[in-house]
Amino acid sequence: MSSTLFRTKKVEQSILDTEEPEHALRKSLSALDLTVFGVGVIIGTGIFVLTGKVAKENAGPAVALAFVVAGVVCALAALCYAEFASTVPVAGSAYTFSYASLGELPAWIIGWDLVLEFALGTAVVAVGWSGYIRSLMDNAGWHLPAELGSREGAHGFGFDILAAALVLVLTGILVLGMKLSARVTEVVVAIKVTVVLVVIVAGAFFIKSANYHPFVPKAEPVPAGGGLSAPLIQLMAGWAPSNFGVLGIFTAASVVFFAFIGFDVVATAAEETKNPQRDMPRGILGSLLVCTVLYVAVSIVVTGMQHYSKLSVDAPLADAFKATGHPWFAGMISFGAAVGLITVCMILLLGQTRVFFAMSRDGLLPRFFSQVHPRYRTPHRPTILLGVIIAILAGFTSLSELAELVNIGTLFAFVVVALGVIILRRTRPDLHRAFRTPWVPFLPVVSVLATFWLMLNLPAETWIRFAVWMVIGFVVYFLYGRSHSRLGRHEEITADQIIKHEE
Repeated sequence: MSSTLFRTKKVEQSILDTEEPEHALRKSLSALDLTVFGVGVIIGTGIFVLTGKVAKENAGPAVALAFVVAGVVCALAALCYAEFASTVPVAGSAYTFSYASLGELPAWIIGWDLVLEFALGTAVVAVGWSGYIRSLMDNAGWHLPAELGSREGAHGFGFDILAAALVLVLTGILVLGMKLSARVTEVVVAIKVTVVLVVIVAGAFFIKSANYHPFVPKAEPVPAGGGLSAPLIQLMAGWAPSNFGVLGIFTAASVVFFAFIGFDVVATAAEETKNPQRDMPRGILGSLLVCTVLYVAVSIVVTGMQHYSKLSVDAPLADAFKATGHPWFAGMISFGAAVGLITVCMILLLGQTRVFFAMSRDGLLPRFFSQVHPRYRTPHRPTILLGVIIAILAGFTSLSELAELVNIGTLFAFVVVALGVIILRRTRPDLHRAFRTPWVPFLPVVSVLATFWLMLNLPAETWIRFAVWMVIGFVVYFLYGRSHSRLGRHEEITADQIIKHEE
């Protein structure tokens, strides 16, 4: 059984699968498109919402260091992603990379993990977008009925129609083609990057140095009753759960990590890139660098404008300008956040549909979902299915506690990709690698350790939820995926096909 569970899919076979007419995606993206996609999904909830939350609850002004820590961890993983994406330019990101290096069962686990990560991420951001839009509508004197404005209506029943509508509209855009998605993303990214730059430049004039003291607040014990909500590492080590201090910075880093989710989504579009060997590393590393610099700058400005203990949790940037007597800037920030979250939703949904598509093409999910639209060359079936499911999820479900599942899912994917780089270097040294991760195996090992450290700083209850989802995944694999796998049915690449591919 172990030989079947860990059977690997040849890289050449993965690439040949992309050339089957009914399963082939259209190649239309450039390095600029990929970078814009990355910036489009990374700059969103983290910069507009999480900055205030982690500054007030975990790190104080040292939230800037938390962004640096999270950015460094992401950079280590990004170097590993860049090598894989340029070597195996196939849809599916970490799922596809795992199939080529670790085997079928690990690939299934990571694919199952990514499906959850992107679904929850899309729904969480859609709900956040809905909140900003309702706030803008209320300011304009337009009010939605309580039953349609949130998940808790006047009579205990409600449906967040704005969140659901956003997901459905974006689903339609993704079905119509990647180039249209790229054009929409470019316009929206230009708007929200402009807003971020305005925050940095204008806010710099309102900084008070006294707000930076203390830069790293003294550790404070968590109130009694924290239980499983405390970071796992503190419970394992027997430490008294606490906020702030040095450990508070790492806890904050594990939370703001949600803000960096994006460059791994770029890797899911490898199959739709014109020159993936050259453009994927540029898109992945370029978007990460741009966003890390912007995050650090914004966190320094906002904690300098207002003392961390007074920052708003829901809208820290906007409220910081209100506190300094400049409500006009606050309105602009709210508008920028609302517009900006649109691309976050769209690209997370894009990532999920590509992973689902890749898994179905391999037979681990029904092959029905692996056929592309005859005109638009997009995976329309999984896009429509998942879009409808996420729209319902965003409309009916409160997802605040589940949001941290997105973090642990992404971190788990980082661990797998870093290990995969080491293994594929040993098992397939003959592969052409347009981009090579430096200092292998040292750098991937450091990436694994740094990533796992952030995972340990997530609450214990998040680990429990993640374990439950993984158990469900094992059940689905053994009941369906294992027996329907194309590798299990011996649909493997032949020696003649390899020679033809190399020619």
